[in-house]
Amino acid sequence: MEVMAKKALITGILGQDGPYLAKHLLNKGYKVFGLIRRYSNPTFDNLDFLGITREVEYVQGDMSDEASLYSVVKMLQPAEVYNLAAQSFVGASWDQAKLTTEVNAIGVLYLLNAIKFFSPATKFYQASTSEMFGLGNTNGRQDENTNFHPRSPYGVSKVYAYWMTVNFRESYNIFTANGILFNHESPIRGIQFVTRKITDGVARIKLGLAKDLRLGNLKSRRDWGFAGDYVEAMHLMLQQDKGDDFVVGTGENHSVEEFVSLAFEHIGIKDWQKYIVTDPRFIRPAEVPDLKANPQKAKKILGWEPKTSFKDLVADMVEADLKRLKK
Repeated sequence: MEVMAKKALITGILGQDGPYLAKHLLNKGYKVFGLIRRYSNPTFDNLDFLGITREVEYVQGDMSDEASLYSVVKMLQPAEVYNLAAQSFVGASWDQAKLTTEVNAIGVLYLLNAIKFFSPATKFYQASTSEMFGLGNTNGRQDENTNFHPRSPYGVSKVYAYWMTVNFRESYNIFTANGILFNHESPIRGIQFVTRKITDGVARIKLGLAKDLRLGNLKSRRDWGFAGDYVEAMHLMLQQDKGDDFVVGTGENHSVEEFVSLAFEHIGIKDWQKYIVTDPRFIRPAEVPDLKANPQKAKKILGWEPKTSFKDLVADMVEADLKRLKK
């Protein structure tokens, strides 16, 4: 008798984390469905990068359209739902606060309701974020007990989604998990994010396509890891006996300046400062100066630890951008 493959639904399948998670689940024998909005010409570049575009099945829906989410969940009855969809650029959330709230907050309520009404056995993963902590910290680090003090509409929207995820677990006995992921990057990170802006800019300078790199605050410190490592933690959370919330990070942090220095070092440039232009456009109204995870709970319960070093992450991203631009 043929055993039916587990079905997993991934929202945000066209972003950064979606393709890495899809590849991880496909390797484990899942049947993976990706939720996409009705585009006239959707971009599958990130899935193409990992060579899995044709291995994923696509269903249409929108996080701001409750009826579409009800329809998809009712039709698929997935074993697991991974909600990675978001307006995820922190800077843009100041200019698009309403959109950010509709997708990141209310959209999560819609999706949880769809599971409650049509597929209550489904396990649900919510992509939470270290930006929820903002100025909150516990002995200089953030863990599952650290108070939230978000400093952007993006962070605020994610706090709403976090607590709604907890409330559905406590109120309706639905298996839900929040992954409070610290900054995680990869060669398919969106070009608007500072890490990819750096690696793309450095590659352009190396190839003679640009003369400078324009950035905002170089002193901000973040706990940076590799997205491909972090999606493994997402999957592990939904394999536990009960839903819970986990901080996922490396436990160390680095400044934007350090990221820039390593990127230039990789292409053989030591005097990188002369290529940097500080641009006021990239300074946020309210900054989060320092984020560093305490991931001990994830290590103890999930058995998860990051595999990719900060230096290797930067090098991999620069190399990928050099290859893109040479093409």
